[in-house]
Amino acid sequence: MTQTLDRIAPLGVPWVITGKTLKHLTEKSASNYHPYIVYEPFGKNTAPAIALLCHLKNLKGGNEDIVGVFPADHIVEKTSVFLEAVQIATAEAKKGLIVTLGIQPHEPATGYGYIQLKNSANNNKNHNNNKAQDSTSASSSFNTNPPMDVSSVVAFHEKPKLETAVQFLKDGHYVWNAGIFIFKVSKMIEHFQNLEPKLWAQIQLIKEDLSNIESIYTQLESNSIDYAILEKLNQGELACVPGEFGWNDVGTWDSMAELNIVPKDLEKIEINAKNNYAFYNHKKLFSFLGVDDLIVVDSDDALLITRRGQSQNVRQIVDHLKHKKSPLVYSHSYEERPWGNFQVLRDSTEFKSKVIEVDSGQQISYQSHSQREEHWIIVKGQGEVVLNDRIIPVTKGTHVHIPVGAKHRIRNTGSEPLSFVEVQLGSYFGEDDIIRYKDDYQRT
Repeated sequence: MTQTLDRIAPLGVPWVITGKTLKHLTEKSASNYHPYIVYEPFGKNTAPAIALLCHLKNLKGGNEDIVGVFPADHIVEKTSVFLEAVQIATAEAKKGLIVTLGIQPHEPATGYGYIQLKNSANNNKNHNNNKAQDSTSASSSFNTNPPMDVSSVVAFHEKPKLETAVQFLKDGHYVWNAGIFIFKVSKMIEHFQNLEPKLWAQIQLIKEDLSNIESIYTQLESNSIDYAILEKLNQGELACVPGEFGWNDVGTWDSMAELNIVPKDLEKIEINAKNNYAFYNHKKLFSFLGVDDLIVVDSDDALLITRRGQSQNVRQIVDHLKHKKSPLVYSHSYEERPWGNFQVLRDSTEFKSKVIEVDSGQQISYQSHSQREEHWIIVKGQGEVVLNDRIIPVTKGTHVHIPVGAKHRIRNTGSEPLSFVEVQLGSYFGEDDIIRYKDDYQRT
């Protein structure tokens, strides 16, 4: 997300729309950019999110604003070319068009949707190739000579089979759908009113302070902006600016493998094997014997093994786990918090252990637990533990016992992260066994 915020910094103050489960990570990642952040109570796909954005912009007097939708999990290597395309799309959006940015395909990829253009997508190729290949930092100036082409959109196509993707590539009138859109708020509202009146009527019930957003979102149907709006528009209402920006969608493990994003100390052996990709949370040796084109993702609580080209279907695994009401969907061994983070080491019926890290100048809430006691052993840094209003200085090697029901908190008084091992003993170790009395992050 920080790379996306860096990239669009010349375009104005950003809005971030994300799920409330990512609140802590979002606020830590975006703190230097001062965005306006909206938290959805749960994901309902892109159509409700964009409708919510338009509704809130309208309530704040931004009805005539030009808005760009930029997914947070994209890599763009040629920032200046990308920003030029956004500028051109903005000019078209001011005319009342909904404008997409299309990615010129360099291979018959089956993991992306395609946009069919009226004009050839190859017209920009020479122009884009003349751009600086290493322009990776955002710039407020745009290079507009010669201009990129703008094409009307004939149709959207779902992720194709390989044979179809090969034909798309040969044809030259097809670009990848990157999910990037630029539009005038009032025009998008008009399309919601005409094409998705039920959704728009529901979104309009959300108050500006978002106090009733959860009750409204519960009633919404999940839908993408492609299905809800874009695919229903006429050619005269929709345009595309195709280009080659050094774009990659890192929202799938296939993309991570293609970009070779791996831990710096990855140790991998391939014998009679090739083109295998591995990623992990903790260092270990990965050995591939007699197999090709595998993706292996190893975390503390789950292991994914898939063939390259299949990782976009991981949603089916998530849906299966949701159906089984697996705790893996709702809790994770590593979690970010506004004050730092924690990593679960062991979770058993007898005890639960964690490594907890508190950032410099931060402190956890003043809290108690009714079903567990805790033992803290400081391993790095310095700070203070408050135990039933008594202050205990702590440093490396200090042990603090937190009895059941005792009020407690720890604060980092040093300049480096404060780390400690926590061992919980009791009858229940869930994160919901907590009573907060004071909290710096309004969670009481």
